[in-house]
Amino acid sequence: MTISIADLATLRARHPEAVAEAAARRVRRPLIGDSGRLMIVAADHPARGALGVGDHRLAMANRADLLERLCVALSRPGVDGVLATADILDDLLLLGVLDDKVVMGSMNRGGLAGAVFEMDDRFTGHRAQDIARLRFDAGKLLLRINYDDPGSLTTLESTARAVDDMAALQLPLFVEPFISRRVDGRVRSDLSAEAVTRSIAIASGLGGTSAYTWLKLPVTHDPDDMAEVLETSTLPAVLLGGEVGDDQEGAYEKWRKAAAADRAGSGRGQVAALSVFGQCGDGRGHGGGAAVNRVNGRLAVNRGREGVVVNRDSEDTAVNRGNEGTAVNRVNTGPTVNAAETESAVNRSDTDPAVNTGDNRSAVNRSDRP
Repeated sequence: MTISIADLATLRARHPEAVAEAAARRVRRPLIGDSGRLMIVAADHPARGALGVGDHRLAMANRADLLERLCVALSRPGVDGVLATADILDDLLLLGVLDDKVVMGSMNRGGLAGAVFEMDDRFTGHRAQDIARLRFDAGKLLLRINYDDPGSLTTLESTARAVDDMAALQLPLFVEPFISRRVDGRVRSDLSAEAVTRSIAIASGLGGTSAYTWLKLPVTHDPDDMAEVLETSTLPAVLLGGEVGDDQEGAYEKWRKAAAADRAGSGRGQVAALSVFGQCGDGRGHGGGAAVNRVNGRLAVNRGREGVVVNRDSEDTAVNRGNEGTAVNRVNTGPTVNAAETESAVNRSDTDPAVNTGDNRSAVNRSDRP
């Protein structure tokens, strides 16, 4: 059965059992594919009341819009799956877009953004048994440690028990640790190399076993510090992308440098960006599309509204500035640029660019020369 987003409320009201049925028939995949990388769309922010993107305080409030963007992102090459709370994952199950995707349940959303109890990240989301029952692939929890807040001890203990519960069911758990404190009444995370190092050491030691524990780590203020920071633990890790903000180029460059630093440092080769693509873009109407880089450290940039940019080569950049088109670069040295509204620019040659600057046509270069 194929349904639309508009059908969800009626289906939920008349057939609540449809969620469990959709979960039971979902086609699963391994957590890590042949590439050894993992890119997940994070969409668990609304459950903490964190609905803003940039200057738009309610950018993620429209559920139909959020679901549409998630569906677009999940359809893109290189996007492995989604992290969300039960309400969003149930919708995506009913829409049938989670086959062959990694599905992560968000476990603790009790620390509402801006609340006096924000640092009290209680477990209000998926439990370990829910993740197992629904045949999801992993769980994720937020661990914010405030040395000035006695309540952080409760958070640490609850996190350790969640690690135990997930390990008992042989389910991976992604722990997202921060050293945080209040500054002028607002929670701020310390992204210095020392603070991130300390948070890794604390998170890695929680629970009776770390066999199923992953780390979901922020990039340090200086991304060149990441190689040394990642030496704190042997646990597998993903890098937190987070909100791009106004300086998109700066954010992309920071993530690229962090990934490159890890390759040079730890040598594990399992660190990839885990970012908030597909929920509401950059807050200026540019969103919904994924920028995916599956190569050796160069950047794929998407400036469009719904297009995908895929760069699978060793050195260069694929750039999409259109609204819906795809820019694909599968070569060794040359760029592919799509500045059109709807179509694709494809370069499969060895050295030269394929450029499409029209409105409705494709520019294709499959030769060795322009």
